[in-house]
Amino acid sequence: MPLSPGAEPFHHPGNPGNSVGVLVCHGFTASPQSVRPWATSLAERGYAVSLPLLPGHGTRWQDLALTGWQDWYAEVDRELGRLAARCSRVFVCGLSMGGTLALRLAARHGATISGLVLVNPANKMHDVAARALPVVRHLVPSTKGIASDIAKPGSQELGYDRVPLHAAHSLRQFFRIVDAELAQVTQPLLVLHSPQDHVVPPVDSARILARVSSTDITERLLERSFHVATLDHDAELIFADTHAFISRLASPADAPRPDRVG
Repeated sequence: MPLSPGAEPFHHPGNPGNSVGVLVCHGFTASPQSVRPWATSLAERGYAVSLPLLPGHGTRWQDLALTGWQDWYAEVDRELGRLAARCSRVFVCGLSMGGTLALRLAARHGATISGLVLVNPANKMHDVAARALPVVRHLVPSTKGIASDIAKPGSQELGYDRVPLHAAHSLRQFFRIVDAELAQVTQPLLVLHSPQDHVVPPVDSARILARVSSTDITERLLERSFHVATLDHDAELIFADTHAFISRLASPADAPRPDRVG
């Protein structure tokens, strides 16, 4: 199936002499469109940026039903490797399930990653009905979508209007795997989360913050935004905080100069 307009991956090589790379990960049933302004803001700062399209996303929900967490994780793992091969420091940013992917990368790759920025990261399926997914997914192909939880009028997320239950079952398994690995996360961590989130409750961020082994932790509340905060009222705050976080941790020699991105 052809990609939906706006769902294309985004890559920026970085300024000449730049040695800081940033991997940006989108969420479940969404596409790069939901975090593209975040990635673009980082590219404009001069960083090398990679925003991949996760398998099964950006086309139709039936394609997502044929994939699982192993496919989504493998894609970001490959992109991390590409950035690490040419950048002296690499940071990983993620929204929702993208934050879950970032946490697993951090747990498995250690010092390869210099820091994480997570926006409304997901940690668990809280709906009691999720317990029935192992059986129900064989009887019911999909349920209503979760896209576009945004407070800002006129702002829309490009995401599926249905959630395939085979993929949801795999995501639930992935949450459990990553939850067990949180103690292995030691990198500096910036977590920005919305008190009013109708997709991922704030308790997920609280659990992540309580279970990681990181000692350099910054928490920021996104008071004016819902789940897709990167397209919401607090987007510019997220972009500014991300740059400040990376700048603080990158050495002066690493820090790139701002650039324009066409």
